[in-house]
Amino acid sequence: MEDSKEIDTAIATATKLDIDEPGSSVDQKLYRGMIGSLLYLTASRPDIVFSVLLCSNCNIVGYVDADYAGFLMDRKSTSGMAHFFGSCLVSWATKQQNSVALSTAEAEYVAATSCCAQLLWIK
Repeated sequence: MEDSKEIDTAIATATKLDIDEPGSSVDQKLYRGMIGSLLYLTASRPDIVFSVLLCSNCNIVGYVDADYAGFLMDRKSTSGMAHFFGSCLVSWATKQQNSVALSTAEAEYVAATSCCAQLLWIK
């Protein structure tokens, strides 16, 4: 390590990434094992998080729905959401909205905003 070159970023800035053209298949078990090991390392090495997540190619997806004026006492809507990392469910929630929506579209908009905020926090 004494002869290594020191850099400020976790990945070389001159590296250009492009689309992986169809070719030979990858051993999925080995690939997932490597990514899992790297994700374990990110708990103690925050400087390599960006590079690991760049290699993992997993998408974070959120699903949301709202029940317009579902609570009869104060006519507030209820939001329900689920978040998936790849094919794994990592977060879910149901929550009564803070304001009274005047339409179904407004209730859905408030729910979508809450879902996006949660996704950004997860990322």
